[in-house]
Amino acid sequence: MVLDLVTYPDPRLKQTSAPIEEMTDELRTLAADMKETMVAKRGVGLAAPQVGRFVRMLVVSLSETSDSEIPPQEYVLVNPVLTLGGEEKCSKAEGCLSVPMNFRADVMRKDLVTLDALDLEGRPIHMDFHGYPAFVLQHECDHLDGVLFLDRISRIRRTLYDGRLKKWLARKDGA
Repeated sequence: MVLDLVTYPDPRLKQTSAPIEEMTDELRTLAADMKETMVAKRGVGLAAPQVGRFVRMLVVSLSETSDSEIPPQEYVLVNPVLTLGGEEKCSKAEGCLSVPMNFRADVMRKDLVTLDALDLEGRPIHMDFHGYPAFVLQHECDHLDGVLFLDRISRIRRTLYDGRLKKWLARKDGA
């Protein structure tokens, strides 16, 4: 089932998510619904807070680069923890399903991450990701801590976006 997205400026997006203590059928259903939602909305990742569930789970569809010819690999990650490494690089036109108007901005992120998480069966996952997949994982894990990519851009850029969004929402509500 495709789930409704929580969108900025909804204050729930600032909420920190709780660790998952037990793998349940309800959690598996949520993961399947999140995957379906991610695909339907044409995203490469989706964190549980983006669908109003404040647990530490995300789904991602990762490929080597944003334009890779290799088919992406889908992951459900429970209680993910990232160890950041490498160099600070620009993620180039980062966007988010929870940020209206298809707004995009360059964000500085580490280009290497080591991921530790659990799958839906409670088995450990330990992997390294470099470049684009590392950026995606950082973006999605930020959601679990109540951080949007908007929080990582310049104040001027954020203020300009907030002004445009306010006008867009006023037009939308008046329609």
